[in-house]
Amino acid sequence: MGHLPIHLSPLLFLLHTFVLLAQPCTSITPQVLERASTPEQPLSSGNATGSGKQTCPGAVVCRPGILLPVWLPLDPPLGEQAGRALIYFLCLMYIFLGVSIIADRFMASIEVITSQEKEVTITKPNGETTVTTVRIWNETVSNLTLMALGSSAPEILLSVIEVVGHEFNAGELGPGTIVGSAAFNMFVIIGLCVWVIPNGESRKIKHLRVFFITAFWSIFAYIWLYLILAVISPGIVEVWEAAVTLLYFPVCVILAWIADRRMLFYKYMHKRYRADKRHGIVVEMEGDLAPKGIDVIMDGKFSDGAACPGTPSSVTVSVQTGGELDQSKDEVVRILKDLKEKHPDKDLDQLIEMANYSALVHQKKSRAFYRVQATRLMIGAGNVLKKHAAEHARRSAGQEADKATCSHICFERPQYQCIENCGSLSLGVILDGGTGQSTFYVDYCTENGSANAGADYEGKEGTLVFKPGESRKEIKVGILDDDIFEEDEHFFVRLQNLRLEEGATEGTGTPPKGRLVEPLVTTVTILDDDHAGIFTFGQRVLRVSESTGMLSVPVARNSGSRGTVALAYHTEDGSAKAGVDYEHAGGELEFTNEQTSQILQVRIINVEEYEKQENFFIVLEDPKWLKRGLSGNPTPEEEEARRISEMGKPILGEHSRLEVIIEESCEFKNTVDKLLRDTNLAVVLGTHSWREQFIGAVTVSAGDGDEDEGQEQRMPSCFDYFMHILCVFWKILFACVPPTEYWNGWACFIVSISVIGFLTAIIGDLASHFGCTVGLRDTVTAVVFVALGTSLPDTFASKVAATQDQYADACVGNVTGSNAVNVFLGIGVAWSIAAIYWQVKGKVFRVDPGSLAFSVTLFTIFAFFAMGLLMLRRRPSIGGELGGPRISKILTSLFLFGLWFLYILFASLEAYCHIQGF
Repeated sequence: MGHLPIHLSPLLFLLHTFVLLAQPCTSITPQVLERASTPEQPLSSGNATGSGKQTCPGAVVCRPGILLPVWLPLDPPLGEQAGRALIYFLCLMYIFLGVSIIADRFMASIEVITSQEKEVTITKPNGETTVTTVRIWNETVSNLTLMALGSSAPEILLSVIEVVGHEFNAGELGPGTIVGSAAFNMFVIIGLCVWVIPNGESRKIKHLRVFFITAFWSIFAYIWLYLILAVISPGIVEVWEAAVTLLYFPVCVILAWIADRRMLFYKYMHKRYRADKRHGIVVEMEGDLAPKGIDVIMDGKFSDGAACPGTPSSVTVSVQTGGELDQSKDEVVRILKDLKEKHPDKDLDQLIEMANYSALVHQKKSRAFYRVQATRLMIGAGNVLKKHAAEHARRSAGQEADKATCSHICFERPQYQCIENCGSLSLGVILDGGTGQSTFYVDYCTENGSANAGADYEGKEGTLVFKPGESRKEIKVGILDDDIFEEDEHFFVRLQNLRLEEGATEGTGTPPKGRLVEPLVTTVTILDDDHAGIFTFGQRVLRVSESTGMLSVPVARNSGSRGTVALAYHTEDGSAKAGVDYEHAGGELEFTNEQTSQILQVRIINVEEYEKQENFFIVLEDPKWLKRGLSGNPTPEEEEARRISEMGKPILGEHSRLEVIIEESCEFKNTVDKLLRDTNLAVVLGTHSWREQFIGAVTVSAGDGDEDEGQEQRMPSCFDYFMHILCVFWKILFACVPPTEYWNGWACFIVSISVIGFLTAIIGDLASHFGCTVGLRDTVTAVVFVALGTSLPDTFASKVAATQDQYADACVGNVTGSNAVNVFLGIGVAWSIAAIYWQVKGKVFRVDPGSLAFSVTLFTIFAFFAMGLLMLRRRPSIGGELGGPRISKILTSLFLFGLWFLYILFASLEAYCHIQGF
């Protein structure tokens, strides 16, 4: 078999340098380059047992890959050889681009998966329970497992596929890529992140405990790799060594989780959920101080489960360690308050629109977000945040624009009340919006609740007709009276079958000229008038804003309204004091015959406290019957009525003592919750349908721009169009991946990682063919070209994270976590499979420690220097690991870049025996 000449003209400066290092020599075993004792006696990387003094390998020979065949003839002319090298290189770069785009979908699925929530029950001191939702995934655990897997998937899969595809023999490409990628991450990415911070600014690692754990494991992983290659069992990887390498991964995750939760500082590891008035939902460990005052603080209006209007009783909060603020909510609150001060003339809806993009920019983001954001900016898919904010604004505008052409029909009110003896009740139905030129027909019917048609009310059904220009109609329902004392009852009236023509089926054209909107159903409550009444507040706890001013509290008269009743009341102090937080009130309410409600008033004093949480009580005293609704000389019928009325004297109901909690505005809290839902990163990154994905695939958007204020999107540049055209094949192809909406992101996760595995196998073959065409060993090809290609998306993501995040955890933690995971999963899984395979066959799994052990040693030494430098930069004179004064920033970046260049240089020199390795 002919040898390939090593006289190829340089494609790049680095490529030219590494070609010059190559030495012509003889061929060796298929696919994987090894150090042979002699050309006639090659040493197999699999189960061979021969050994001898190792020398440099012979010439590099192209062999068939796992998926791609070798390009024949093997010894082409120089011009054709250069053309082949160029084609291999361009194909390799294009496949790298494809991997970056499918990794975008992969990371989006991970963001959706790690954003999943579960319900937990919180028990208050009085035994009452409430249900809230908390995140299932701990942030540190998700960063070291799924997030790290998404970031390092190509390197990990390349190592596994290479071993399996080469008949379970060790290869150089996979391990070389892992070590080369670790060096690029540690030196180039961190150096770049130090460089891009604006002059005078700095970024510091916030969670040092987690960083120390991941930094230790990121270096120990390579020390362990050297030990099993060259010390414990030189040249042989035993099953237990590979298994321990794999098991280090869960150990690393568990230790990082313990550090994050600070469990080593607590006596017990038991935890329970509780709520604190300042910190939201927290995880309480044994040894925490017992909570003081109110145990459960919800975003609803009433602590007994009733919520603020439009707010679900189950609210979304974050699981936090005790004493840490919910930073997302704090940031949204700060943004809204700033906007209120800047724009006092704007209403709440306008403020929400303005705050949406700002909240997206400033909230804490995951590693998955930065990876997706960087990829989409690179391929002409636009700024994720600006696109989401603009789409949110378009949806809001569309709802108002819909009324310009489409009429909305609904009940005027969702609830009605009437006295049993009222005779009849009129229910309003309104038509809003539309062109005013169509005639609408809508059916209605009554439905039983606790009240029954024929006994308590007259059942009714019919059709309302809205002619052009008409906007309101009434439905009259007859109410039946009796002299029997009974509980209040209710029934329903429903709207249905909206149509344009009489007798037509439901439907109003395409596009629709009208539609039924909420409330489609109204509830009618019939109040019994045969009892003096049960007097009660509507709830046990009332939450009010300290800016309320005059507080009006309704007192309801249920289960009867006969006679005149006097009801005394007074206020009592709790943690709120009369004269300081509210004005003392007391007096008497008079309910006349058939009057069902009265209002008492208490003035709230606004002392402008932040996160105020004080309470006082309003107490109802026993009601007194003044007039019983009967006078003069009663007739026999009136005597019977008197007898019935005596059976129902006025009494107090369930809630005769109202607790008033003075806190922030319920409307304001609802606004914050709405903004948090609208700016949920899982919603921003995720997709809901294939249609949405294909539209996004063929749409070009502007790349990065100014993100300070506003949400106006720039027009795409020429570069954006170029990258879109270049990537449109991948975009359309990967739009076929299931949307993240399916199976809570798992369908997208499984399909995406399968596609990444397939493309990674092609990358392995292309890299080997490119290397052998230009005369480079797989070791050098992996360390330089493959590691560079697989790490570029992480480079852009870390740059975005460094500039946009206020801390350095996202970019520096990304590096240390990925480097450890690469070894534990990439090497651990691949070598465990191979070691078990050869063990079953009664042989050993051999791995040549030569170049790999040298690269690992070199990286470990340089990594200690890099970590030490980062710790020195935490001094006050610099301020943090990233950024700082201009001179120190430049020197740090140049030092780290220099470490990477030295690593590449020494690893390449050793590969071609210009310096002595192991």
